[in-house]
Amino acid sequence: MLTIDEAFRKFKTRLELNDKEQKNASARQTEVRDYLDTKFKIDRSFLTGSYARWTKTKPLKDVDIFFVLKSSEDHYRSKAPSVVLTDFHNALVAKYGDKTKKQNRSINVDFGVKADADDNTDYRVISVDVVPAFDKDGDFEIPDNDLGRWIKTNPKIHAEKATAAHQAYSSEWKGLVRMVKYWNNNPRHGEKPIKPSFLIEVMALQCLYGGWGGSFDREMQSLFATLADRILDEWPDPAGLGPPISNGMDTARKNRARELLLAAGREATLAIDHVRRGRNGEALRAWRELFGPKFPLS
Repeated sequence: MLTIDEAFRKFKTRLELNDKEQKNASARQTEVRDYLDTKFKIDRSFLTGSYARWTKTKPLKDVDIFFVLKSSEDHYRSKAPSVVLTDFHNALVAKYGDKTKKQNRSINVDFGVKADADDNTDYRVISVDVVPAFDKDGDFEIPDNDLGRWIKTNPKIHAEKATAAHQAYSSEWKGLVRMVKYWNNNPRHGEKPIKPSFLIEVMALQCLYGGWGGSFDREMQSLFATLADRILDEWPDPAGLGPPISNGMDTARKNRARELLLAAGREATLAIDHVRRGRNGEALRAWRELFGPKFPLS
């Protein structure tokens, strides 16, 4: 039977991107780019967000792709963000159909890939988020429909902060973040407790502190408790450019997330107690129930 440490390490590996998934994500980027090149003047595109920071969890979906428009498309910047989002949405619907959704800052393109009962997708990307963008003083501007204006962002700064946090935490930080994101995706919650999932990462920049303690179960127990304690706080953009990341949740949603995080902390405590009482199998099943099917039982 797996020890708890072995199970967590296997769990961490299962949540990491592999070569096949990276190749499929790259192919999807090229496919969407080749099509959008016929509709808009695009300077360049690149995979970004949690995918590029190696904090993306499984199953692989909503992979961010920035499409940086040429200066000849600058007319969009003087218009409401809804204009460019609508134009991108209409163009993508023509190719990918009704599952294409307009979101606050992007267009979600669903490729019709379904995860199986074990959250496997045969290494295929379920969906991507197409983000129109412009270069702006070394940063980027992207549309924010809720705010009704263009906002600045810088994925490079986000990536640098994630890398620094990972190195400071004995290279375990990104694995722990992926685990919490996977918990956040557990269907038993119904709607995701924490949205956007980037907020988990932003909070972890502060909530994972003091260095790696050497025990995954204790780390997760402590992290759930700390996230619950601080979910009501305001969490600024780590790049210091855009609106607070926590603005995506109102007070009711934050309170719901707090209750679910507290419950996760209690479940972690019970799982740890199972081990203390020599019930390793029960502990594994408790962690599996908490996280979902990617957590191994054997």
